[in-house]
Amino acid sequence: MKSVTSVIDALGLKKHFGSLEAVAGVSFEVRHGECFGILGPNGAGKTSTIRMIYGLSPVSSGALRVFGRDIGTDYRSIKARIGICPQENNLDPDLTVLQNLEVYARYFSIPSALARERALNLLQSMSLETRREAKVTELSGGMMRRLIIARALLNEPDLLILDEPTSGLDPQSRHQVWERLNELRAKGMTMLLTTHYMDEAARLCDRLMIMDHGKILVEGKPADLIHAYVGRHVIEVSEPEEELRRYVRAAGLSYEDLEHLLIIYGNHHEQLYHDISSRYCREGCLMRMATLEDVFLKLTGRGLRE
Repeated sequence: MKSVTSVIDALGLKKHFGSLEAVAGVSFEVRHGECFGILGPNGAGKTSTIRMIYGLSPVSSGALRVFGRDIGTDYRSIKARIGICPQENNLDPDLTVLQNLEVYARYFSIPSALARERALNLLQSMSLETRREAKVTELSGGMMRRLIIARALLNEPDLLILDEPTSGLDPQSRHQVWERLNELRAKGMTMLLTTHYMDEAARLCDRLMIMDHGKILVEGKPADLIHAYVGRHVIEVSEPEEELRRYVRAAGLSYEDLEHLLIIYGNHHEQLYHDISSRYCREGCLMRMATLEDVFLKLTGRGLRE
C-alpha cells in the first residue's frame, strides 16, 4: 500500500474511546497532489480519523504515517508541514484580518517581515486585501472561511486538511471557496477534505472514501463509485402502485422502496422511462442523472443520525 508518492498511509488504523470503537481498523492512502475526501454520516468516524492524522488525538492501534513519518514519534515535524482549516470559526475577534494571520505565523516561528509578506499575498489570493484592517466580526461568513483557509496556508504546508470548509455558507460563498480550493489543487496542493455536501465532494475530490460505523464502505473516484453502485440514471416514482413494484421486481431492476417513493437505479434508456411513466405513474415520475448523493444514501441509509 505504501508508495513514494503517498502523503498519508494508514494501515489497520483504530481509535477507541473507552469501550467505543470510533475507527475500526481502516486502511487507505492519500497520494501527493490529490484531493482526497472522507465522507460519512454523523458518528461514522471521519472526524476521529482526521484528528489522528494531524496529531490532535493519539492512535489507539494500527499504523499511521504522514510524509513517510510515524505520527506517534514525529508529531512536531509533521505538524509543521500541515495546514488545518477547522470546521469551527476560531479566528480572534479582537484582531484585524491581517493581525490574525501575523499572530498565527508566530506558532511556526516565521520572521515578522516574511509573515507580513505571506499574509498580504494570501489575502490578495483570497480576495480579502481590501479588508485587511477590518475586524473579523465585520466579515461575512464566506469571508471568514476564506480567511481561515488563508491562515491554514501561511506556513506553506505540504498537506491542507479541510474539515467542512463551506459548512453554513450561502451558495455564492460556497462557490467562491470552491474556486480558491480548485486553484490550490491545480497548483499541486495535497488536500484532505471532509464534507456533508455531496456536490462539493464530487466537484473537488479526485478520490474519496465513504465511512460508516468506523469502517470504510467504499473507496474510489466519484464518477466510478456512481457508475458502480447506482448507474447512470435514477427514476423516481411518487406514490407507486403495487403493480409497478411487481414490474420492477420481475425485471430485476435495482431499486429502493420508500413506500411513498420508489427509486429505480441503473443505466436506463428513454423507453424504460416511457413505459413506467405511461403505465404506472399516478402522481409523478421523473428520470435524472445519478449523483454521489445517491451512492451515499444507498450505502449509509436514509435514517437521521444524532
